[in-house]
Amino acid sequence: MGIVILQLSNAKIGYDKLGFLESFKDLPIAFISLFAVHFISKTGTKKALIFALGIVAVCSSILPFVEYFWFFKLWFAIIGTCFAIGKICVYGIIRNNITDEKSLAKTMNRVEASFMIGIFVVNVGFGSLISSEYSEYWKFGFISISLISLFTIFLLLKTPVIEENKTLARGILFNLSSFKTAPVFLFFSVIFFIVFTEQSFNSWLPSFYKNHLRVNSFFAIQASSLLAFFSYIGRMITSNIIHRFSLKRYYLSCLIMIMTLLGIISVLQYFLADNSNILLFLFPLIGLFLSPLYPVINSRMITKIDKQKINTFTSVIVIFSSLGSSVSSILMSLLFENQLLNFYSIYILLAVFILFILSLFYFKQDTLKF
Repeated sequence: MGIVILQLSNAKIGYDKLGFLESFKDLPIAFISLFAVHFISKTGTKKALIFALGIVAVCSSILPFVEYFWFFKLWFAIIGTCFAIGKICVYGIIRNNITDEKSLAKTMNRVEASFMIGIFVVNVGFGSLISSEYSEYWKFGFISISLISLFTIFLLLKTPVIEENKTLARGILFNLSSFKTAPVFLFFSVIFFIVFTEQSFNSWLPSFYKNHLRVNSFFAIQASSLLAFFSYIGRMITSNIIHRFSLKRYYLSCLIMIMTLLGIISVLQYFLADNSNILLFLFPLIGLFLSPLYPVINSRMITKIDKQKINTFTSVIVIFSSLGSSVSSILMSLLFENQLLNFYSIYILLAVFILFILSLFYFKQDTLKF
């Protein structure tokens, strides 16, 4: 998304339109998630994953040959739907095989760390293509996404996956009704603001670097690569040391470090030149402390959910994640459209502060078992 926003903004497409582009990815995710539970229960986890990857491969191979902006909207909608299916499947597999809270946190951090490696590789690859003499063919980089999807299908075909007993579709509404409690609502609110904060960086940091810190497109894209790299380090460190700490204290300590770094960045923005080089490296450092939040808080809650309800619960996680991403991108586009980038770090700091308060309330009521 960050690459597409950066490149299409160079093509003179307004930030008001680009801000809503994320909604075409996220809203289908939110809409399709509960239906995806029924689809997965009918087809099985492995077949559902292969189906989603196959659709991604086909759509990504078509994208370079279509020149219309509307196709990006359609492409993101399809990719978002496949992402929802994939995420529900992966979370279900993890939960069905691990029950201990800290073991689950360790595994989820490693899974999410591999996700950051994917972001890192894709950004380095696209950044190199965009900065080369073949920059006008940047969309052909999506062919590599298609090939990776096909390779992943090959790996899945060779990998045995133990299927959990299929949950009947008629049980979805019953499962949802059991989640109508204050602690669960607080949990989903926390998820919303974690993803809200993540997307403020993941999708918009390259454009912030180029528009506000005046760096070229290649370095702007590598900003996301560096953020992904530090996020990978943060999640791998977490997976190796999490068993030594209380999940609650570790999580809250990460939030405090994020607020500290954003506070320092905000001060530097106002008292140093806008293009200060130190800001280019302080923003990615936030990834060290931001990246563990999502897997840690998810693992803490998921261990409390019965295995039969995990797919439905994951679908609701995906819904709130999608809403957080979409709302974040729309509000961020307003900052860019109205040239209010001086408030970029303060805007994110406010979101993290709200997240911190919600998290405190959540941990006070963290006594449920479903």
